[in-house]
Amino acid sequence: MLFSSLIFITAFLPVVFIGSRILHKNKYVNVFLLLASLFFYAWGEPVYVLLMILSVIVNFFAGIIMDRRRDKAKLTLVLALIFNLGLLGFFKYFSYATVVMNVYLHIPVPTFGIPLPIGISFFTFQIMSYIIDLYRGKFPVQKNIINLGLYISFFPQLIAGPIVRYEDINEQLENRVVTIEKSTEGIRRFILGLGKKVIIANIVAETADHIYGLDPSVMSAQTVWIASIHYTLQIYYDFSGYSDMAIGLGKMFGFDFLENFNYPYMSKSITEFWRRWHISLGTWFREYLYIPLGGNRKGKVRSYINLMIVFFLTGFWHGAGFTFIFWGIYHGIFRVIEKLGFSKILDKCKPLAWIYAFFVVNLGWVFFRVEGLKNAFMIVGRMFTPGLDRYYSFGELVSHRCLIAMILGILGAGLIQLMPQKIPSVKKIVFNPFVQYIWCAFVFLISIILLASNTYNPFIYFRF
Repeated sequence: MLFSSLIFITAFLPVVFIGSRILHKNKYVNVFLLLASLFFYAWGEPVYVLLMILSVIVNFFAGIIMDRRRDKAKLTLVLALIFNLGLLGFFKYFSYATVVMNVYLHIPVPTFGIPLPIGISFFTFQIMSYIIDLYRGKFPVQKNIINLGLYISFFPQLIAGPIVRYEDINEQLENRVVTIEKSTEGIRRFILGLGKKVIIANIVAETADHIYGLDPSVMSAQTVWIASIHYTLQIYYDFSGYSDMAIGLGKMFGFDFLENFNYPYMSKSITEFWRRWHISLGTWFREYLYIPLGGNRKGKVRSYINLMIVFFLTGFWHGAGFTFIFWGIYHGIFRVIEKLGFSKILDKCKPLAWIYAFFVVNLGWVFFRVEGLKNAFMIVGRMFTPGLDRYYSFGELVSHRCLIAMILGILGAGLIQLMPQKIPSVKKIVFNPFVQYIWCAFVFLISIILLASNTYNPFIYFRF
């Protein structure tokens, strides 16, 4: 079930929201939300909901054992991590591993098409944050399996994040503030996220998908650049739109989730980009991998190696494929280059720094989007080969509504948001409650009209 689907907006959400309000301050409200979340997941994954329930049970009892038997805590932690990573590895990487063994290593093994459970990368990382931080003694063990189950399966952030660490939400599981003001803010945030997804991401995706579906041999430099810019906008508005909706839904039910995006395309370095893009994933890798590896405490060379390990695994986390691994290493290389001193050069010229960061990120998305390294390099080569025949004109590739969505996407990626900070009179208008209500009503109306008339509505990060 998608947040941006009519069945969710008109049926599931109203029923769950009203039900939670009726049960507010009742001890059964978490039971109700847990059952609703499992139903939400089972809507698209009727079999794999059992896998999630198994994960909840295993990690719940692992936590209990770690609390009661401190002498067995380390062993229990290791076994729990093996279980969690084993499930993730089997469902996400086993099929690809058999292909690699057959095609590249020439080792004949049976291949199996194992469907990927939706959102398994996200809820697995959440589970591991609980079990690792419990071992570190950051909080008491959760003795209520309903509360732990709700933390892992809560439907707003279940499918595509943000990755919520247990220490950021543990107190809210039993003691959270639910007010009209907070719910109103949640509804506003949900609508704006819905608009990002439906009005911008879905529309620019039409151009990106059309061009990337063409034979690379018929692509000119202009054609490829049009596709890459549209996909750059699509993935940002698709993913940040989902995160906005998740954060808004959380507020509607009394939960406060941390921000996951902070206008990443305004970054002036790749280092800054990763402080602004998918913040919860970057935080997770820093807390549970980079720092345990030694971070920057063991010398510069070691810190560079640690960074490359983190970005290799960041790419691998996104998917089983050489393109994702290359994309992660690609970003890691630029992070290391900046740490070697390039960041000092960037600091001297902000406009040039922004152009550099956007160019690197935009180029990287080609490898993220295209299937197969060979095709990705071919398309990147086309980007820098002027004079190729233009098989398609701009008008044939970009419809009027795609052009409007692209312009809105460029302006909304940080440029418009800077205006209230620079011009006080604009800030006064923008933050006027009446203006906010009118704007949200307009965005919601347009989104519903587009949803009712358009069948294209997937979330990119669902496959991770």
